[in-house]
Amino acid sequence: MTSLETAKLAAKAMDSKKGAGIKVIKVDAVTTMADYFVIGTGFSSTQVRALADEVEFRLKEAGENASHIEGHKNDTWILLDYVDVIVHVFSEEAREYYDLDKMWADGEAIDISDVLSDN
Repeated sequence: MTSLETAKLAAKAMDSKKGAGIKVIKVDAVTTMADYFVIGTGFSSTQVRALADEVEFRLKEAGENASHIEGHKNDTWILLDYVDVIVHVFSEEAREYYDLDKMWADGEAIDISDVLSDN
C-alpha cells in the first residue's frame, strides 16, 4: 500500500465515524517527518477516541500497523504514526489551539473527495 493510499484509507475511516474537517496534506517537500498528515476532528472525547480506534482498525485490517500511538489518555489529540503517514485526531478546541492546518500550509492539500461521503 502506498503512503497516499494509507492516508486516504485513514481519512475514509474517520469519515465513516462522522469525523469533521478531514484533510490530507502532502508534507514530504517541507519535512522529513512524513509524506502525509491526515487531520480530523471529533466533537467529544468519546468521538475522538472512536475516530482513532477506527483508523487503527481499518489500517490494521489493510496490513498497516501503527509504529506509535500517543494521546489516548487525554482524548483531545490522538496521534497515530504510520511512519510515512501521521494521523492527527483532535477535539475542536485542540485543533483550533494547535492549528496544524496553518502550520503545514506550505504542504499540498490532497483532494480526498473520492473517499469522503456526501453527508
